[in-house]
Amino acid sequence: MRNFNYSKIKDIKWDSEILSLVASIYRYQGKQELYLKQRPNELEKLIDIAKIQSTESSNEIEGIVTTSVRLKQLLEEKTTPRNRNEQEIVGYRDVLDIIHENFDVIPISRNYILQMHKILYSHMNNPLAGKTKNVQNYISATYPDGHSEVLFTPLSPFETPGALDRICDEYNRVIGNSEVEPIIMIPIFIHDFLCIHPFNDGNGRLSRLLTTLLLYKNGFYVGRYISLESLIARDKAAYYEALNKAGVNWHDGNEDVVPFIKYLLRIILAAYKAFDDRFSIVENKLSAVEMVRKATLQKLGRFTKQDIRELCPSLSISSIEGSLRKLVEEGELRREGVGRSTKYIRLK
Repeated sequence: MRNFNYSKIKDIKWDSEILSLVASIYRYQGKQELYLKQRPNELEKLIDIAKIQSTESSNEIEGIVTTSVRLKQLLEEKTTPRNRNEQEIVGYRDVLDIIHENFDVIPISRNYILQMHKILYSHMNNPLAGKTKNVQNYISATYPDGHSEVLFTPLSPFETPGALDRICDEYNRVIGNSEVEPIIMIPIFIHDFLCIHPFNDGNGRLSRLLTTLLLYKNGFYVGRYISLESLIARDKAAYYEALNKAGVNWHDGNEDVVPFIKYLLRIILAAYKAFDDRFSIVENKLSAVEMVRKATLQKLGRFTKQDIRELCPSLSISSIEGSLRKLVEEGELRREGVGRSTKYIRLK
């Protein structure tokens, strides 16, 4: 059985890129804490947007989708799920809500991970909800010519409960003793979790929920305001490539987890930078048109009304629509398409 000893991590000499990423994340973390004290009301509005994006993107990565209208209704609890996809989406919403509200009192243990998995499937009849896998699972890839290939074989069902206990115990020990930098430890824990692949289904989604939980517990709150899942979903290929590289020789304890550490640190840093961009728009008292104009200056190429809404959470949809219309009339923007396919381009 694979052994886990996270104390060894403290002796690793990290390269300059990892050290630079860690330093940058801490720098932005400090800036965010200052921002939250200055303009808490405006920034609170980012939370609802991030929740919607996180729920949509994390499920979409696994091919679980619904319409944007249905998604909003489900997340606002204005309707009930109609099918399996929507049941899984609502389950993700429920776990994410619990993490947002209770992260500080949720221990990192097998029991609590099982509880999160059970809630993930609480809107459907899944006899394996909250239970570790009962059959061997495999991580496979299907290629354009139709053939499939097993990329990685996770631990067996028999080994899984003990391995979950071990990584949780090791994580709690090194974090509790301040042996390992938390921002380094989190991607290592998540990578081990995914290599164990403890459930028949839901491993990817639960790994992203655990990432958010671990970040919050260690004071990195950027995921409350910027969806980490949406950043991952924008380039799924890079996500899977990092996992595959880091998984080589994992069973022997000789893996090189650096590719996944760098990948996740880049995602976290990108989220902090996105938060910084959004704060720069709301920090000054501007008219709706000026706020939207400032937001459009941050966009390259084509962008949508939703892109501007994310940057201007304090504005209503009608204010954003009116401001975009005025900027088009004044020749600053060009509008393309109609209805939901409408996009805008800056002309000057």
